[in-house]
This record gives sequence, C-alpha cells and structure tokens, in this order.
Amino acid sequence: MAWKKFPYSDTGFAYPGAALQKNWARLHRGDCEPFPEDAKVQDAWRSYHAGEFGKAVETGLACGIAGYNVANKAATIYANYLESDDERKRSLLMEVAQRCEEQHEKTPHDANAWYLHAFALGRYSQSISVVKALAQGLGGKIKNSLTRALEIEPGHADAHVALGAYHAEVIDKVGALVGGLTYGAKKTTGNELLETALKLNPDSAITRIEYANALVMMFGKAKMKDAERLYQEAAAFTPMDAMERLDVEAAKEELAD
Repeated sequence: MAWKKFPYSDTGFAYPGAALQKNWARLHRGDCEPFPEDAKVQDAWRSYHAGEFGKAVETGLACGIAGYNVANKAATIYANYLESDDERKRSLLMEVAQRCEEQHEKTPHDANAWYLHAFALGRYSQSISVVKALAQGLGGKIKNSLTRALEIEPGHADAHVALGAYHAEVIDKVGALVGGLTYGAKKTTGNELLETALKLNPDSAITRIEYANALVMMFGKAKMKDAERLYQEAAAFTPMDAMERLDVEAAKEELAD
C-alpha cells in the first residue's frame, strides 16, 4: 500500500537519539502519551514526528500492542490530512478504531486507546456525514470514549478539544434542542471544554482551529471575529513536528479563502 509523502521539506522534525526524550513533554503536551521504554516504539514515534506516517504505522504495528498508539495516531493524522481517496481514508480510520477496541480489552487504562478510538470515529463520521454517523450510533461511542479518556487522564488536552468539538458538531447538525435532549450536547459545556484545552496546551494550533470551528458551529456570526483571531494565532505558530506543520498550514489556507 503506497503512502503519500509528507509534502513539506522540514528537517527540524527529526529527533535523533536523546533529542526525542528531551522534547517529549512539549511534543506530547496535547495527548499526555508516556515516553516509551521500547527503543523500536521510540523509532516509530521519531518517524511519526518527522512526517513518515506510513513508516510509523508499520514500525508501530511490528511492536505489537505497545506500538498501537503511535501506529494509530500516525494513521489518523495521515488519513485526515494527506489521504485523498475517501475509501482508503475510511478504511484506515476503521482499522484504527478496531485496534483501539482491542486495546480497550487488553490495556483498558491507556487514555490514548480511548482518545484515538474517538478521534478515528469522529473523522470517519465527518467523512460519511455527521447526521448519518449519529443515526448509526457512532455519537454515543465517541462521547463514551472521550469521557473515558478524561477519567483516566484529566489533563488530556486533545480529549478536551475533541469532546468540545463533539458538542459543537451535534448542535450544528441537529440543533440545540434535539442535540441537548438526545445527545446531551450543550453550548456551555462545549465552550468550557475548549477553554480548558487551551489552558492545558497553550501552544497548540489545532486547539485554536477546532475552537474557532466550534464557536462558529455553536454561535454563528456572533463569534466570527473570535474565530478569525484564533485562526490567525494558529497560523502564526512555529511547528515542532509534522502534525503541527499540517495544522499551521491548514490555518493559513483557511485564512487565505
């Protein structure tokens, strides 16, 4: 299976030797992933941060369940940003969700096994249409997995972002009344979750992008100026790895439109 190349020529995203552990806290402030002891899993993370997503998936999977988080994160970021074939994208995301479900059985206290399950299902839902996904019961699974991730790791900024975005997406697609009654989605809760994410991970472009999108989904034109400011802040960040570079470029593209 051919993997598309990371489209930018940044060389600052290689973290050889001790550099990976030295920069780990900053690189993983969003997902609170613990530094791995296995040298091969460390190599898979090096590939991930450098934008070699296919290699990160393959190396991670070769390490067994210890390498699932890096393989799953690499596959979801790749599917979200670089895969143009919708069928392939959906297939990658569902494979991630299935591997996460295996982790739920074997390593139930791994916060990222729950977060990445929700993240993959969330991107899959956007790919098939959020309304269809809600009808298939995926909304409940996403909310449950994010709630579980936050119970295990209350400082998980990315799970706060995703749960805040869930509230916004549901309200946007089915309205505040049905969203609240059927799915427990509330504007105040969505806003609080995204505010918390920003406090936990202040140097994150994707947190600002998701927050901006959520504000517009929940409050419409009333929050357009705030959304634009968040996008401008996101576009001005200096990325630390390939995923962050993709986030910054996405913010720049949105501002250019």
